[in-house]
Amino acid sequence: MNKKPTVVIIDDSLLVRNILSDALTKKEEISVIATGKTGMDCIDLAEKLKPDFIVLDIEMPIMDGLTALAEIKKRKLPSHVIMLSVLTQHGADATFKALELGAVDFIPKPSSGNQFSPEDIAAVLSLKIKGFSDSKHISPEPIIRPERTERQINKSFQKPFQVEAIGIGTSTGGPKALQTVFAGIPADFPKPIFVVQHMPAGFTKAFADRLNSLSKIHVKEAEQGDLVLAGNAYIAPGDYQMKVVSKGKDRFIELTHSEQVNGHRPSIEVLFDSLVETYGADHLLSMIMTGMGKDGSHAIFNIHAKGGITLAQNEATSVVYGMNRVAVELGGIDFVLPVEELVPKMIELLKSRGN
Repeated sequence: MNKKPTVVIIDDSLLVRNILSDALTKKEEISVIATGKTGMDCIDLAEKLKPDFIVLDIEMPIMDGLTALAEIKKRKLPSHVIMLSVLTQHGADATFKALELGAVDFIPKPSSGNQFSPEDIAAVLSLKIKGFSDSKHISPEPIIRPERTERQINKSFQKPFQVEAIGIGTSTGGPKALQTVFAGIPADFPKPIFVVQHMPAGFTKAFADRLNSLSKIHVKEAEQGDLVLAGNAYIAPGDYQMKVVSKGKDRFIELTHSEQVNGHRPSIEVLFDSLVETYGADHLLSMIMTGMGKDGSHAIFNIHAKGGITLAQNEATSVVYGMNRVAVELGGIDFVLPVEELVPKMIELLKSRGN
């Protein structure tokens, strides 16, 4: 039996420390072993206790969270860091900086100013800790492969169909991985790109803006009714399901508050299935990247089976080899590549299809 993941909580607010500590302690599968209120406390506790996870605030006296995180990485301490992030532009920018520095994920910080209850936040944090621990320590559950007939076998490299759209799905580790992807896309990229990154409401706009600042193409948080334009990228907003729909010869973004799929809203599965319906699977290039769980894995298998091109980020460059692992083991992936090789391969494949 695997030991409980150990957690240290660092926040200058006693209230926040107590809220998170009490809520996580109620989850009997997690052990909160210490708390602290400054970045110095964080480094001391990381050195002494070597917890599996540190939940770390960004804004703190004496030493802030970003400085503490950088020091943890410099000292090669083994703890995985999850940031507490406030719902402001400054908070979002600092959070994405933390992810670049090596934090594995983030959660909204409990406060009177956001829509997340302390119980909700603790539940999400618990799921992230357990999911990450399970992905690292427990032998994965067996993959149930869909039935395949001979005619379903992917013939994508023998077909003359041009690629008309790109679909990308990712979760834990995705913000940093997507920065690598979008930094590599050329300014003359000829196709629309649709992205689901599992992320809470309030953060996806700041994330889209950040990708836009790094990218040579236009990247935006998708809005209801957006006309889909070639060479633009659309990031699904937090707490909405995103589909692409046809009206006449044009395609538009459709956002709904419909139910969660695979525990997510937005869900990769919902986006990918809508792309199949709107463009046809054999006109798609789809990519599944780092993240916990299995969202998108069956949808990308379906795209592969119907003649689309499919890529997956490899295990070595994934923060969590979860969704992409399931897609690979289902047999739904044509190419498994390090994150920095995904865009060059995508461009090569588009050229081979006559794009």
